[in-house]
Amino acid sequence: MKYFLYITLFITTSISSLAQEKTEDPVESIDGIINELLDQITIEKGEEMDTAAVRNLFHPSAILTVADSKNAETASLDDFLNLLKDPYYEQGYLEKEIHKVVDEYNGIAQVFQSFYGKDSEGVNERGINSYQLTYYGGRWWIVSLLWTIESDNAGIPAKYGGK
Repeated sequence: MKYFLYITLFITTSISSLAQEKTEDPVESIDGIINELLDQITIEKGEEMDTAAVRNLFHPSAILTVADSKNAETASLDDFLNLLKDPYYEQGYLEKEIHKVVDEYNGIAQVFQSFYGKDSEGVNERGINSYQLTYYGGRWWIVSLLWTIESDNAGIPAKYGGK
């Protein structure tokens, strides 16, 4: 009987401690929110992008900008999410982090992230994402995302994981 009580106590304690483990929400850390965005925009062929999950990562008034030395195109969060519903992305898209530099102070952060991307047509690209984030309400929000694609004339600098 004593043996049975020890086993019951052990199992009860084990189950209780497992139930109390908290899984961190991706928006609770800078790495978490950035990694979650990459996870959300990387999709397999035929998958639909979960734009509600992407929206949850951004501040409602966020702006997104793609730029190079000749032009910059800015979109609202709603426009960006509509773009992600394009059938082009349903054919599959992959984006992976190469390197990241984070500067943070008093509830704001700047992240420079070099990335590798590949679309369904086999086009490979590398570039840099520049995130501006704010922390309030117990979580991080992406306020702005600016990115550019590497070119022959403008390679990714070594300090950002380039060659």
